[in-house]
Amino acid sequence: MHPAFSVIFLTTLIGIGQGLFLALFTGQVYALANLVPLQESVEFYAAGSALALLFLVLGLIASVFHLGRPERAWRAVTMWRTSWLSREVIVLPLFMFLVFLYGVVHYFGWTAPWFNVSGALPVDASLVIGLLASVVAFALFICTAMIYASLKFLQEWHTPLTVLNYTLLGLASGFMFAAAFSAYQGIDLVSFFGTWAVIFTLAAAFSRGASLYRNRRLRGHYGLPTAIGVRHPQMAQVSQGFMGGAFNTREFFHGRTRGAIRTIRWFFLLAVFPLPVLLILTAYTLESTLLPISAFVIQYLGLLAERWYFFAEAKHPQNVYYQSMA
Repeated sequence: MHPAFSVIFLTTLIGIGQGLFLALFTGQVYALANLVPLQESVEFYAAGSALALLFLVLGLIASVFHLGRPERAWRAVTMWRTSWLSREVIVLPLFMFLVFLYGVVHYFGWTAPWFNVSGALPVDASLVIGLLASVVAFALFICTAMIYASLKFLQEWHTPLTVLNYTLLGLASGFMFAAAFSAYQGIDLVSFFGTWAVIFTLAAAFSRGASLYRNRRLRGHYGLPTAIGVRHPQMAQVSQGFMGGAFNTREFFHGRTRGAIRTIRWFFLLAVFPLPVLLILTAYTLESTLLPISAFVIQYLGLLAERWYFFAEAKHPQNVYYQSMA
């Protein structure tokens, strides 16, 4: 497929926003349970919520550039019964609204406990809103990933690993940003968020590696017989046909050489997984505020390459048929 940078930025930016909010809420729950130091709401949770909302808004803005008629975007919600894209269009604003409420509650200090659970965990408005937003965040991960995983004719995407990868990479990048934000703010939660970021990054490395291995084994199933549905032992393309050089033959192919694809794959495998982990672990030893920020920047650059490769990896049946053009 031909990767669209608007969709690449959409999926990576909202993934960070979702992961960052889940990191903030996880930190709050741990703090209320006296497992990590309790932070000032206005200085940390409210600001973190604003940053999560900023990532979500930037992702939403990026998606507009992928639309041929942006003024008709509202019509996407009408197909929510059958379309994962429609469900994403509904869930994303709902999640943004809940993140906004979560930040507002912390900013104004409306965190007086309503009651205690088991006499240890105080429940307030922010905890209830955060729980609802967390459920919606995971629903958004599923909706975004299922837009691609539901396409049966693109076998590289049609797997549960697509949903798992989107979720784990979003969590990894969000917790990595939370560690960087904590380091920048001088908050004593860098090791907490960083450790979770390492866990999610390693889990994502395993699941993404599994999808790469699976997709490589799919290559033997492709060919002209599967592209046009005709089984014959001797079949070859002799002409591009009337579609040669048309929109479809360009839109569904990335146009890069095999060497370029290989370079991009190795870049994201290094930048998304081992390098950020090494930087975070080194930051624990050196007590550096710059290394967690560097870890996030490198991982995000790797995520852009990973998402580009995700789209380019999918081999559309049309490009199997018009193979001389592709």
